[in-house]
Amino acid sequence: MNTIDDISFLTKLKKPPKKLYYKGNLELLNMPKVSIVGSRKMSVYTKNLVLSLSSALAKRGVCVVSGAAIGVDITAHNAAYPNTIAVFGNGLDIIYPASNAKIISQIYQNSLALSEYEPDTPAMGFRFLERNRIVVGLSQALVVAQADFRSGSLQSARLAREMGVPVYVLPQRINESMGTNELLGKNLANLIYDVDEFAKNFSQIDQASQINEDDEVVKFIKENDSFDEVYANFGDLIYEYELDGKVEILGTKVVIK
Repeated sequence: MNTIDDISFLTKLKKPPKKLYYKGNLELLNMPKVSIVGSRKMSVYTKNLVLSLSSALAKRGVCVVSGAAIGVDITAHNAAYPNTIAVFGNGLDIIYPASNAKIISQIYQNSLALSEYEPDTPAMGFRFLERNRIVVGLSQALVVAQADFRSGSLQSARLAREMGVPVYVLPQRINESMGTNELLGKNLANLIYDVDEFAKNFSQIDQASQINEDDEVVKFIKENDSFDEVYANFGDLIYEYELDGKVEILGTKVVIK
């Protein structure tokens, strides 16, 4: 089993582990990182927002960190893959939970899995709480996507405040996700009102540098920004460019971002 003995990247932790076991790509530790945690029983609304948020972060070169649990965690990993780090509350020779075996195996190969526990260490409740401090300590920000009162995700939010890591929540309806609504109501968290704007705050990638000047779509828009003309020539491809942040559709016009 591979180990990381220099854990100076976890300086935010009061009691860091002596070493970490890992599988996968250590280069992900050099990327900007945002942690996303939340309920195992998330709503469909939350799932869709987590998918959008994780995807937007990954496209901008931001690594998404989570705990590989069912619900919010594994949704975040899936959407950000391969730009994702999973922190486990068990030895890495044990795939837990078994329901997430497929994506966990992919993370082992192409992303990064971390654990402070030796091989053969089983998953237990208190180890999930210990894992949470590493999930928080790795990142520049913590997003609590959905949480009820007495949720483990609220403990992560408390840890984040102690470490000076800013906490963010997604907009939720009254009487749903009461934990995140309380964080927001008590000014203990910031609201993510625009997924793309949030992702841009943590990106080290200059979006303009990602645009290929020889791209035929880009060339066409520079000479003719009429949406009707662009759509007539490239069809639904223009919407893919918009989702990738390369262009913006403004009514009857298309502009390069």
